Amino acid sequence: MTGQSAIAGRIRIKTNPAMGVERAPLKLEQFLPYQLTVVAALVSQALAQVYTTRYRIGVPEWRVLVTLGQFGVMTGKAIGTHTHMHKTKVSRAVALLEKRKLLARRANPADMRESFISLTLAGRTIYEELAPRALDFARRLTDILTPDDRDAFNRALQQIADRSADLVAETTKPNGCIGAM
Repeated sequence: MTGQSAIAGRIRIKTNPAMGVERAPLKLEQFLPYQLTVVAALVSQALAQVYTTRYRIGVPEWRVLVTLGQFGVMTGKAIGTHTHMHKTKVSRAVALLEKRKLLARRANPADMRESFISLTLAGRTIYEELAPRALDFARRLTDILTPDDRDAFNRALQQIADRSADLVAETTKPNGCIGAM
């Protein structure tokens, strides 16, 4: 089953043949941005099983925890940039993790509006327990691919991510245009 039909196969919809569904110029289940969203949601839901029950953290907290585990000390703004999360989501996740004593903040003496955030010993312990489990999950997710397919998939994913960043940059140009039309 191809990726498109695997995703479309999860969705059962009754259609009215008189509406001409076959002629529709845009079919959501075949639209790449939608397919990526569905895959991301399914992967995120499955991965959440690794950390939600045992550690009682959600996706935003997971991303903050893992980012700090990777980089050590960061500002909230840097965490948001790295994780592609809105500053409000980062702030709430940081507050929850701080309340649970999994991270600590210390004021930036050069800019009192911002804090340096790092994992506490308890937060580092969770990160070190979670990391191998998350890596095992990722391995299990892609072990259906041959090494060549995995390499090709990783290259294609990087190219799509790079192109997406280019398209975002185009839409944020001062004149508000979306590239040349």
